[in-house]
Amino acid sequence: MALTLELPENKEAGLRANAQAHGISAEEYATELLDRCFDPEATPAAVDTLLDSRPVWGALAKIMKDLPAEDLAMLPKDGASQIDHYVYGLPKRDV
Repeated sequence: MALTLELPENKEAGLRANAQAHGISAEEYATELLDRCFDPEATPAAVDTLLDSRPVWGALAKIMKDLPAEDLAMLPKDGASQIDHYVYGLPKRDV
C-alpha cells in the first residue's frame, strides 16, 4: 500500500533529520515508526521514547525530576569523572 502524507515543514525536517541520524531514508524511518507503534508487544512508554525528539539531556532531565531525593542522594558524587569505574568496574583514576 502506498500512503502519501502532507507534513508541515518542521515535522518533515524532523523526520528527515531523525532518519539521517539513524542512517536510513525518511521513508524507511517512517515505516519503522509505524511498525513499532502497531507492534502488539510495544509498550506505550517504548513508543513515546521512539517518538521523543528531544535531545538526550532533555529526556534525562525528565527522568531525573521524577527520581526521589533519597535515590538521588545515593548517586556517586564523582560519577562523571569516574564513569569507567562505575560502568565497567575499572579501578578509579586519579583526577
